[in-house]
Amino acid sequence: MSMTRREFMQVLAAAAASGFALDSRQALAGTAAPGNYYDAPAFGNVSFMHITDCHAQLMPVYFREPNVNLGVAGAVGKAPHIVGDQLLKHFKITPNSIDAHAFTYLDFEAASRAYGRVGGFAHLKTLVDRVRAQRPGSLLMDGGDTWQGSATALWTNAQDMVDACIALGVNIMCPHWEMTYGAKRVMEIVDGDFKRAGVDFVAQNVVTNDFGDQVFKPYVMKDINGVQVAIIGQAFPYTPIANPRWMIPDWSFGIRDDGMQKWVDEARAKGAKVVVVISHNGMDVDLKMASRVTGIDAIFGGHTHDGVPVPVQVKNAKGVTLVTNAGSNGKFLGVLDFDVKGGKIRGWKYRLMPVFSNLLPADAKMEALIKKIRAPFEKKLNEKLAVTEGVLYRRGNFNGTYDQLICDALMKVKGADAAFSPGFRWGTSLLSGDVITMERLMDQVAITYPQTSLNQMTGETIHTIMEDVCDNLFNADPYYQQGGDMVRVGGIQYTIDPNKTIGKRITNMVLNGKPVDPAKKYKVAGWAPVGEGASGAPIWDVVAEYLRDQKVIKPVKLNQPKVVGMEGNPGMVL
Repeated sequence: MSMTRREFMQVLAAAAASGFALDSRQALAGTAAPGNYYDAPAFGNVSFMHITDCHAQLMPVYFREPNVNLGVAGAVGKAPHIVGDQLLKHFKITPNSIDAHAFTYLDFEAASRAYGRVGGFAHLKTLVDRVRAQRPGSLLMDGGDTWQGSATALWTNAQDMVDACIALGVNIMCPHWEMTYGAKRVMEIVDGDFKRAGVDFVAQNVVTNDFGDQVFKPYVMKDINGVQVAIIGQAFPYTPIANPRWMIPDWSFGIRDDGMQKWVDEARAKGAKVVVVISHNGMDVDLKMASRVTGIDAIFGGHTHDGVPVPVQVKNAKGVTLVTNAGSNGKFLGVLDFDVKGGKIRGWKYRLMPVFSNLLPADAKMEALIKKIRAPFEKKLNEKLAVTEGVLYRRGNFNGTYDQLICDALMKVKGADAAFSPGFRWGTSLLSGDVITMERLMDQVAITYPQTSLNQMTGETIHTIMEDVCDNLFNADPYYQQGGDMVRVGGIQYTIDPNKTIGKRITNMVLNGKPVDPAKKYKVAGWAPVGEGASGAPIWDVVAEYLRDQKVIKPVKLNQPKVVGMEGNPGMVL
């Protein structure tokens, strides 16, 4: 069902009332009629839909894109490391349009008030069904980070998302944060719910520690309109490092280019005319893999939460691979169409479609399922903790206002000199005046290892930790990056030069106006320990205590580092 002209005019009226400047192409995405925003005519005969990194967000949310997404070495000035106006220019997106809002942080609050929330599985379901109706035989792929990131996912042990994804019509999935429910729970779902529903769980790079046997299917073959296609899975390579190894003690991960090439070749030998990868590598890793492994037609990427409107075409020894990345939080649906004739791809079209809940009616059955899932938890979810007077968001290489709030809470409640909060990229946003409910807090902290800590650390140890995390983010070789953001630091100011090498990027560390002494011990609060047996109050209790005490959260002052050596980098606006 298309949006009526009256409905669209109501959207425009809301936008005008908010003071947001709408240009002549608002919400058009290159078409002439406002109601055609979601028109996506089918092309060719082989189609894939792609979602990734929804982080268990069943309901529509606000989500602010980053103003800092720095590229280093060969990634400078290239997608996905372009933000704001530079991104609009690079992808030829009209300023002040609905797409400018979808893909950038620009005018975030005003545009959010104009266009409303994004995502929500009931609205996503409507879009998926529309696209699928035009493309018989199309496959819906889920790039992972699906079962984690919300209160209901944590409290139902991921069952809410398993049920919702089956109802959404997901055909194939690869994992990352799914592993933080533990190997037993993962296999219970894969061999139970998914097997009964016909959902394939693929990951070529996950093998047993003892004999190197495949834990999951490396790939699956499907027939789309008479064309044999292969879909290979690539789990997050650094899962046992970035997340607790003890939760998956018998499994080994890694990038495994050699394995990828082997499975590509095998699929081709079995008759696959189209070979795609559903990946949770992170986009920079996917770009490098595409240059090294031949025979892949497209990589549907995730992990780094980059909303990239146009695929990057990567040349390799035997052809070209398209590399895509479909954002996060249920905000986008990627659609890639291939025209396959005579056993070869003759052409392709791609569109990354923002999911605006105001512009897509909710699917009634999905809406009912979500209501049923949430019903036992509504009172707890809706507990009012405080009100924010400023925009709260997480995404960005160095800090976000919600991260700052978490660090402030840790230092206050724990009595710490400084605080560390992980550089997670998941987490929804709030507008000024919004209520911080328990649900919106859990969006930032809902993990299975939530313990907080207070430790004595020397200045040297603090520096070493920050340098190690920094190298995971800014190593010149994408295969040594882990795809998150810099650890959020409370209380300590510092200077960072991402172009330097490990041990030399972090300088001028200052606490309370004094240089951090390498030999002195400081009280440092933190959370999300990856080691087994940790104890401590869960992070949501600590932050909730702080919020209940504050009642009103004034606009948060960001503890941003001084960034040097990045002048003119299109991945940063500070």
